Amino acid sequence: MAFLLGVDTGGTYTDAVVIRDEEEVVASAKSLTTRSDLAIGIGNAVSAVLAASGIAPADIAMAALSTTLATNALVEGQGERIGLIYVGFGDADIAAHGLADALNGDPYLVCAGGHDHAGAQARPLDEAAIRAFLAAQKDAVSGFAVAARFATRNPEHETRVAALVADMTGCPVSSSHQLSARLNGPKRAVTAVLNARLIGMIDRLISRAETRLSELGVGAPLMVVRGDGALISADQARARPIETILSGPAASIVGARWLTGADRAVVSDIGGTTTDVALLQDGKPAIDPAGAQVGPYRTMVEAVKMRTTGLGGDSEVRVISEGLQGGVELGPRRLVPVSLMAVDAPDVVHAALDTHLRNSVAGDMDARFVRRVPGQADQGLGPRDAQMLERIGSGARPLGEVLRARIDTGALRRLVDRGLVQLSGVTPSDASHVLGNVAAWDAAAAEKALRLTARKRTGSGGALAETAQQMARIIVDRLTYQTALALLEAAIAEEDEAFGGSPRDLARHELIQRGLANHRGILRIDAGLNVPVVGLGASAASYYPAVGDAVGTEMILPVHGDVANAIGAVVGRITMRRSGSVTSPGEGAYRVHLDTGPLDFADKNDALRRLQQFLSARAEEEALAAGAADIQITVTTDERRATVEARDVFIEAVLTVEATGRPRVASG
Repeated sequence: MAFLLGVDTGGTYTDAVVIRDEEEVVASAKSLTTRSDLAIGIGNAVSAVLAASGIAPADIAMAALSTTLATNALVEGQGERIGLIYVGFGDADIAAHGLADALNGDPYLVCAGGHDHAGAQARPLDEAAIRAFLAAQKDAVSGFAVAARFATRNPEHETRVAALVADMTGCPVSSSHQLSARLNGPKRAVTAVLNARLIGMIDRLISRAETRLSELGVGAPLMVVRGDGALISADQARARPIETILSGPAASIVGARWLTGADRAVVSDIGGTTTDVALLQDGKPAIDPAGAQVGPYRTMVEAVKMRTTGLGGDSEVRVISEGLQGGVELGPRRLVPVSLMAVDAPDVVHAALDTHLRNSVAGDMDARFVRRVPGQADQGLGPRDAQMLERIGSGARPLGEVLRARIDTGALRRLVDRGLVQLSGVTPSDASHVLGNVAAWDAAAAEKALRLTARKRTGSGGALAETAQQMARIIVDRLTYQTALALLEAAIAEEDEAFGGSPRDLARHELIQRGLANHRGILRIDAGLNVPVVGLGASAASYYPAVGDAVGTEMILPVHGDVANAIGAVVGRITMRRSGSVTSPGEGAYRVHLDTGPLDFADKNDALRRLQQFLSARAEEEALAAGAADIQITVTTDERRATVEARDVFIEAVLTVEATGRPRVASG
């Protein structure tokens, strides 16, 4: 009998679950995510789930972690300062594929070197320029990234640069050919830069998590969820942290499959900050063939094909005063719910709410609060930002007391963007407290906040709502509508047929909306999703039954769906993929492109056999290093041919080898 521990760190909650023999959920628990130190929230959630399960910490045979840290860091522009060595490209190539944005002012060197498409050296590597760059930057950066022209056809120059970095600086180095086997040098450079930027951050998280688990008595090895839902070892995650982007959403898809057994479904996971929508195909997460998109960056990382909307239980409720009816919109910004802020600072919150309610006129700052995030470094602030941070102080304060002039809003926005302060206001979570669907926090504070929101005026001069309960229903109905749009957009984007418009526009089209409402006139219009939806997340049970009705399909709300991410973190498989290519530099010649350099063969089958042996050995070696048992190898071949002067000519073959197995776990 083996007990497995899964942990997921989300934007609001950190979830933990204990599973027995991959068959039964023994216990689950939640703890608030501690943004200043994620390991604190992890420890709190693990302590709670161990207590609830009655399992001794020493009986845990494996632990696995899914985390939003890498994704959030890239979206928010966080990470460490790094240096890029760009070999064989020109200065103009720095602007390609968002590479300049990814560097964000960090130092880089463009130097001679690189290979051609056949793997032959195009120009000698300029080692003198590289040595001078390393000497100048070694104490100014935390690590280096290297990307060389056609390095996937011959990595010789990237390998040499990595050796120079190790010898001269001792810093970690991210080589682009080790992160992707595909062509497109600038895109590989972006991936290498982002990977280098994340190494220190992910290393600290994993080290802190391992230390905290050890303190709690959990001695099992720690696995980490990759962006495609597969598991990798903690050491592999340290070396290639970029592969953990979309780790949390990927874990939710794996968890949805385990909980429901569904082979084909839309999976919608509502969190505090976002709603993530993905497709489950043949029981597996659909993978984005273009590479994972995170914020403004398109990477070459294999990850789930995910559409993320800034819509969650903690989304900001924005009042629309224009028009006769008025209304609300939700997101994309996340706020601390008033009901949660009142738990942490009850005297401040209730006193301010009572004062606002006594005023005869609704104010823009009603039910709005701000607080400093503890433990965050505040170096490098401008004078106005520093003054604003000092004014906020250490506890929660009404926002109206902090913003004294219009120019203060810019300083506050910058502090929020840097993660130094948090804003609090009305959210769908507060509405759920008022409606009695949730009782986790301070329902009385939520009721006061919604009374304040309800009396705001529409274009006709009337109040937005008459009661807090009516206001809460307006907010929840809006969440249903925006969630339905997110599901429709994802479904339309997956259709093979070209509908002649963007998924966003088509989801809002009058004909689609009439079809969802089963229009019956002279014309009959029907529309809806043709596959079930699996609803996940702590608040899914409250919101998603109405969403299923809105899109005309079955809504599956599995037991333990509120901790599906944590379940997916621990029931996933270890999967290592390695790809390589065989090209034809001339008639009757076949070139195998390996990590160690190209090899030439006179027979195509011999070349393909050698490549398959090489890739299989590498994939199996990495799977074993990750802790896989009972490894199975699968090989797929994509061969490109062309007709030239009535002759069938071989162009290229790409082999992908996949080594898959379950993690080895101790039992007894």
